[in-house]
Amino acid sequence: MRIITVSRQFGSGGRELGKRLAGILNWDYYDREIIAALADEQGLDPEYVRRTLSTHGWHNYQLTYRNSFQRSLAPSFHSGSLLAGQREIILEIAQAGNDCVIVGRDADVILHDLNPFRVFVCADIASRLERCLAHEAKKEAAERLGEKEILRNIRRIDRDRMRTREVLTGKHAADFSAFDLIVNTSDKNIRNLAEAVAGYSAHWFKNDDQTARG
Repeated sequence: MRIITVSRQFGSGGRELGKRLAGILNWDYYDREIIAALADEQGLDPEYVRRTLSTHGWHNYQLTYRNSFQRSLAPSFHSGSLLAGQREIILEIAQAGNDCVIVGRDADVILHDLNPFRVFVCADIASRLERCLAHEAKKEAAERLGEKEILRNIRRIDRDRMRTREVLTGKHAADFSAFDLIVNTSDKNIRNLAEAVAGYSAHWFKNDDQTARG
C-alpha cells in the first residue's frame, strides 16, 4: 500500500493537484469524500460537517504524542465527535490497503506511522488570489466574494491550518522538514506539475522500499 498526502496553502491549487495526481496514478482519491462519509455516518448535513471541521477544533485538544490527545478545553459535542470520527475514517481508508491520495484533513500526521509520501503545495499570494477569483466567478453574482474578503479568508485559513499543525506535531509550522516534497504552483500549469509529482513519487516509493528491505 502506498499513500500520498497533500497539505496545502489555501488557494494554492492543492486540491486540484491531488485529484489530478490520483487520476494519473489510477489510485483512490479522498478529500470531500471523507466529509460525506462522516456526515452519513453521524446523520448530519455534509455542509454542517465541513463548516464545523473547518474551524479546526484540534485547537481544543492537548496533544500528548502524535495521534494521542486529551481534552484541555471542552469543544462542542459535535466538534469533538467529528474530529474523532474523521480520524477513524482516515485510519479505515489506510487499513483498506488500497493505494490512495488524501488531500488535507491532517492525514500526514494521522498516518505518520505508515510513512506516507507527504506533499505540501504553496503559491505566492497573487496566484492564490487569482485562483480564488476564478472560483468565485463560477458563482451567482450576489454570492461572489470580493478581493478584500478573499484575502481575509486566505490569511485566516492559513493561520488556522498552521496553528493546527503546531498543535498536532509540536513543531513550528514553518518547519517544512515534515514534508517529502514542496510544490510551488505560482504561475504553473497544475496538470504538468501533477505529472512531475507522480514521477517523483514513483522514485520516492521505490527508494523507500529498498531502504525498508535494508
